Amino acid sequence: QLQLVESGGGLVQPGGSLRLSCAASGVTLDFYTIGWFRQAPGKEREGVSCITSTGIYTHYTRSAKGRFTLSRDNVKNTVYLEMNSLTPEDTAVYYCAAEGSPGAAYCTVVPGGYPNWGQGIQVTVSS
Repeated sequence: QLQLVESGGGLVQPGGSLRLSCAASGVTLDFYTIGWFRQAPGKEREGVSCITSTGIYTHYTRSAKGRFTLSRDNVKNTVYLEMNSLTPEDTAVYYCAAEGSPGAAYCTVVPGGYPNWGQGIQVTVSS
């Protein structure tokens, strides 16, 4: 059974950087699209970025484009979300999620499309 565990969150100052990791166990991630989502207090969960199983295609929402970079290491069974130029508006619980889609040509960040979720990790951007 696929299990996802996020790590790398914490407190960072505005303008700083963090790298979140999403480590999988139970199955290999080779055949899974991975998405990252976030949920701020009082707000709905929103998509951030996704990457197809091969890593060839990545998608970023407007809030992430130009600041965040998503990558994957299928040997380590881990996906990484590098976040730069963080602002207080990036404060949220961040979740990674997986969708079984071997060979998919593209991905989207619609939460309902991902059946497997991590427990989430807090990212706080504050001075």
